[in-house]
Amino acid sequence: MGEVKHHLSPSRSREGPGEGPFSSGEASSGRKPTSPPPAPPAGGRGEFWERPLESLSRAEWESLCDGCGQCCLHKVEDEDTGDIYPTNVACKLLDLTTGRCSDYKHRRAYVPDCLRLTPKLAGKLDWLPETCAYRRRADGLPLPDWHYLISGDREAVHRAGASVVGKAVSETIAGPLENHIVWPDGDGDDR
Repeated sequence: MGEVKHHLSPSRSREGPGEGPFSSGEASSGRKPTSPPPAPPAGGRGEFWERPLESLSRAEWESLCDGCGQCCLHKVEDEDTGDIYPTNVACKLLDLTTGRCSDYKHRRAYVPDCLRLTPKLAGKLDWLPETCAYRRRADGLPLPDWHYLISGDREAVHRAGASVVGKAVSETIAGPLENHIVWPDGDGDDR
């Protein structure tokens, strides 16, 4: 790997600012508040999470987040190739015991470049994990069985190993991000 060109915060994307139905005012970053809103009733239109993302209300959109915290991990970009690599370093606002933002409502005051994840961006951000409800629905895939909207259990994401709980370190103590790159399987032995 070449030198690290710059790091991508958990919020920055090459796609620019958020777009779509939630772009005005405070928009979603995919992070959940400590006390997430309850899932709205389907209202006779089928389960809301099965509908196209663009048709969801703000409350329905927010309810899609499974609380894994993976979107809140910093990424680094290889200056030679432009490749993006994940790290195990979390945003300073991520509660490492719950996988949720510790100050979701005011997060942009502390992390100004916090991404406004929108239906339009959800399908464009390759760094979103394959388990992410936003990415899965943007790709036309169902939610995983452990997702709380399916299982009724908000802790299932952690038991399934899909969250950062127990796997991440805060940016406040991590040191250089390049020392925390999470290499793909079998791709870090000589680094």
